[in-house]
Amino acid sequence: MAGAEKRKGGNPGVATLEKETPPRVKVKLIPIFVMGKRYMVPEGLTIMKAMEYAGYKFIRGCGCRGGVCGACGTVYRKPGDYKIYTGLACQTVIEPDMYLTQMPFYPANRASFNLENLTSAPEEINKLYPELFRCVACNACTKVCPMNIEVMDTVSYLKQGNIAKAVELSFDCIQCGLCASRCFAEMPQYHIFQLARRIYGAKISPRSKHLIEADETIESGKYEEPLRKLMSADEKELRKLYQERETEPLETGDDWQPKKTEYLSIS
Repeated sequence: MAGAEKRKGGNPGVATLEKETPPRVKVKLIPIFVMGKRYMVPEGLTIMKAMEYAGYKFIRGCGCRGGVCGACGTVYRKPGDYKIYTGLACQTVIEPDMYLTQMPFYPANRASFNLENLTSAPEEINKLYPELFRCVACNACTKVCPMNIEVMDTVSYLKQGNIAKAVELSFDCIQCGLCASRCFAEMPQYHIFQLARRIYGAKISPRSKHLIEADETIESGKYEEPLRKLMSADEKELRKLYQERETEPLETGDDWQPKKTEYLSIS
């Protein structure tokens, strides 16, 4: 690559390469406090990267690094500010003199249940999580949610028995547990919302036609022989099949289908 290396003189018939020294970049260091200990780290880093720069090795509390898994919930304070702030370590950018600690797991109550034995009645949620009705509508849960979910409103819909609306509002929940950490009613909102979504998906939401057709096709044994062929193929053959496969174009309509449809449930 240009600028990465240059040719060095010497024997006219032999060309040797000499690597250039990469340019040094000045980085401003700022102080942060991790569980009470002060560290100087480059500004502009996320909390997670700053902690790794400081020497911490993540064993728990580090999953997707993309703000989706909810494993890196963090509580922090800013200097001179009475307020407790929360965020995800992989997304929140450090600030000078912030005091922080991570909460990879919050010990919230999680009810045990067999989904097959539950019905679509709202009472199912009430029986498993009676603390739902301890909500005092303080809205502390909504304020700490890193996904900007209207947590208190979702709880209100569940108290009204409107599971469908609660599922809609809580769809982006990543199970970080920060809402439960600030709840005066001591309820595990994120576990309750997960139960609501499972009940809705299994007992309330209408099944899509194409999903029913796909299930029936699998049960019919249509894919058994093709799968056996793939499992018995060697690496060279698998690579060939993969490289020659038909892929969907980048720009196409919703009705696109491959030329060979024998493996589709609709054929």
